[in-house]
Amino acid sequence: MEKGIIKSANKLHHEKKIKKIIVISLVVILLILLIFYLVIGIIYNRGNVSITLEKDLYFDNGIIIYDDTEYKVYRSELLAPVPKTFDGMSYKWLPDNLGNVSLGSHNGDNYLAYTFLIENRGDEAIDYKYSVVISDVIKDVDEAVRVRIYRGDEDYTTYAKLSATGVAEKETVPFIDDKTINTEEVFNFSPGDINKYTIVMWVEGTDLECTDNILGGEIKVSMNFEKLD
Repeated sequence: MEKGIIKSANKLHHEKKIKKIIVISLVVILLILLIFYLVIGIIYNRGNVSITLEKDLYFDNGIIIYDDTEYKVYRSELLAPVPKTFDGMSYKWLPDNLGNVSLGSHNGDNYLAYTFLIENRGDEAIDYKYSVVISDVIKDVDEAVRVRIYRGDEDYTTYAKLSATGVAEKETVPFIDDKTINTEEVFNFSPGDINKYTIVMWVEGTDLECTDNILGGEIKVSMNFEKLD
């Protein structure tokens, strides 16, 4: 009788121990998932496009980037706000004057548009370069993304990944590689010079890679300025 009672007590104790382990494991998993989603949220809530300035360009050469002429201070990074919607659209729907508008964000329906300036407030001319790179992508949405860079008010180039058949998409210049969209060098940027850039990004609905497979996808792009050696 006593052996039976002891056996039952041991069994009950063992079951409680297993349940406790299961509960602790579930709590740990939930905490890990919560941390993961918080990190993802922080990353993607910071914007789809960032513009970064190498700190030496400011400290050594007095170069600044800004999107407000009343607020010309050193910032190492500018962030372009995300449009309310980012569904597929046609490049034909874009306004003609996206490079000739006010500074800052001027997003439209389903596209991101952001204009900023880089200025030489130093004492000598320098050479710099910028690179536009994909810093993160989810669900291969980059296969159908278009990135347009304006230099000044009207001069622009539209970039896209090569098509599935290995040819350039219509009216675009291919990305340099899977991560680098383009890079450009600027020479003799003299004191007092100001260059204007506008970056536009959208998902091209006419692209054959714009399918249900990329629904819910995300992409982060950065435009990085650094000094040429």
